[in-house]
Formats: sequence, C-alpha cells, structure tokens
Amino acid sequence: MRPIWSGAISFGLVTIMIKVVPATESHDISFRQIHTADGGRIRYRKVCELDGQVLAQEEIARGYETATGTLIPVTDADLDNLPLPTAKAIEIVSFVPAASIDPIQIGASYYLAVTETVAAKPYELLRQALERSSRVAVAKFAMRDRERLGLLRVKDDVIMLHALRWPDEIRSAAQVPVPDVAVTDEEIDAAFRLAETLTGGDIGELRDDYRDALEEVIAAKAAGTRSAPAKEAPAASAEVVDLMAMLEQSVQDAKATRGEPATVHELPGKKKTAAKKTSGAAPAAKKAAAKKAPAKGRPRRSA
Repeated sequence: MRPIWSGAISFGLVTIMIKVVPATESHDISFRQIHTADGGRIRYRKVCELDGQVLAQEEIARGYETATGTLIPVTDADLDNLPLPTAKAIEIVSFVPAASIDPIQIGASYYLAVTETVAAKPYELLRQALERSSRVAVAKFAMRDRERLGLLRVKDDVIMLHALRWPDEIRSAAQVPVPDVAVTDEEIDAAFRLAETLTGGDIGELRDDYRDALEEVIAAKAAGTRSAPAKEAPAASAEVVDLMAMLEQSVQDAKATRGEPATVHELPGKKKTAAKKTSGAAPAAKKAAAKKAPAKGRPRRSA
C-alpha cells in the first residue's frame, strides 16, 4: 500500500515515526463521458482564462481568492512552514471512551505503520496502552491543506487513524422534524421481535448487489447480447393498512429466509368500547329481570 502521508505520533514526550496508508478502497464502477453521436470520449482541458493556453498539471498551482476577487498564490512551501505543531505530527490530546464518539463524526480511515526500527517499541507501547485502557485517543493532525481532528484505535494489532469532523461541522438534529404519533406496547413488542429475528449474521458475507447487476449488464453489452430483464418490485405504498400484521409477517419471512421454524403470535384483539349511559334508560340487570318475570294482565279501566 502506498503511503499518503508521513510524520510522527506525538504521545507526550514520546515520538513515533509513522506512515499513513488508506485502510479502505473503492470498488465502484466508474464511467466515462462519451459523445452520443459517435461514441467518442469527452475530455476536459485546463485552460488559463487570461491567455487561453492549455496547461499541464505541473504548471498549475493553488491560490486563495479574496472577497475582492484577488488571487493570492499559496505554495507547498507555505503550507509546510505553517506555525502548527500538527503540521508533521499526529498530536494526541486526550483519551476518551469509544462510546463517547458519535459515529456521525467519523470520516476516512487509515492504517498507521512504523517507518523506522527505532519506532517499533513506542508503537507497541501505545498500541497496548490503547487496548488495556479500553479507550480511544483523540488527536489533531494536518493533512490536505487543513488541520483535522482524528481518532486512534487498535484493529488487529494495528493502530488506526480515523478522521473526525469538527463539532461545529455537525448539523443539529433539532433541524429535523420529529413525527408526533403514538404507538402501542403491542406494536413495540412486535418490532422488537423482528429486531431479534434479524440479529446476528456475518456482515462480511454481504455483497453489493447493484455492482454485480451492473457488471452483468456491461458484460452482456460487450458480448452483443442483452441481460435478462429485472423483476419488477411491487410498488411501495406510504399507507400502512395494518402495522401489526406487517410486523408479524416480516418476522415470519425473516425466519423462513434463515430456515428457522415459524412461530405464531396472536395479534391483540380490538378493545371493546364501554357502553355509554343515556338518561331514562333502564339498567341491564333490570331489563334482564323484566324478561324473566311472568306477563301480567292489562289493568281494567274504571267505569
């Protein structure tokens, strides 16, 4: 793996020379833009807007545009000489419980490898300190023209660096409207049973079905054939007819997929509404007694 950054981990007075290598890779299928008329590839050229010349990459530098439109050149030497202790170091500032880090902050991930033999012992010292403390290290470092927040943790005997977003880069959840609806205990229990049924499984066995299907389409077109048409999925409906029935059916479907025996849960019946009292109406007990009592003759009219 090719390193993208070299520097040192600053752990108090201990310095650990390391190199940073990407921990992930993309398997996305990339497309090129082509001319629909003849299939020719579309290419982009970098042209100077002052003299119209097409520029090579080595002729291009970076610049900062001010509010008045003035461009101020910023060279690699300017960035290397920034008055920052993190310019060439990953400076550990604190150790915190892993649960205190909100996953929304976590960005790109990297492996940290030692670059010199002398760095092996302090690297191992930091690795074991992280493991025994059951904590992660929060650090600051500079990469790609800006200072960043990072997290150090151990994975398979290797120290990892995760880029973190700064707290002020996280939008408040208060901006998202929360639905004001009520759910019953029975519905919550059914949702919990579904979650229990779906618990487990090896995430390493999951595949990118979209990429597999796209590769089949490309291979078929390259061979001059057409891939089999996809089965139409039932149209999704926002209307929930019977939430309990849908949850229970989802549980049974999940168990059938895993080869587990299906279980039947009785759905809660509808609660009977209490009879309303009306003025002048006889109680139910009196009505029942009146039915059982013998019929009496009609009273005679007085002469």
